[in-house]
Amino acid sequence: MQIHEIVAPYRQAKHRVGRGGNWEKTSGRGQKGAGSRTGKTKSALFEGGRSSLVDRMKKLRGHKSPHAKRPTITLTMLENNFQAGETVSMEMLLAFDMITKLGGRRGVKVVASGTLSKALTIHTDIAISEAAAKAVVAAGGTIATDTDAPKTVVAE
Repeated sequence: MQIHEIVAPYRQAKHRVGRGGNWEKTSGRGQKGAGSRTGKTKSALFEGGRSSLVDRMKKLRGHKSPHAKRPTITLTMLENNFQAGETVSMEMLLAFDMITKLGGRRGVKVVASGTLSKALTIHTDIAISEAAAKAVVAAGGTIATDTDAPKTVVAE
């Protein structure tokens, strides 16, 4: 192969409208109206006449918080996964695959759904609803208190 035999890769040329040539007359712009003239702009959100995505989103009612909710653990889940006398901590919840590592960063809350018959100790790094705290104490368990840790009982 010699230098004069090298061919550049095929690239379709831009069609400069309104210059005559193959298309002639209207050059693919139609006849009259703003679309046939230079300087015509179309909104980036224009979708061919139907409601744009932005307009359709406005019609969705309600509010969705951008903040992810923290995972919840029910009393039934504690009953099924822990033995009597064990301490429920973030590490144990991760070990039993009850929460994910990412979910654990947001914190965990124990809610009073189901029943608990085992005496468990709930660690200070886990939030617990008042009803769940009463159920844990009624089952003979305790809620660990640490003077440096924030209060873990959270109203439902």
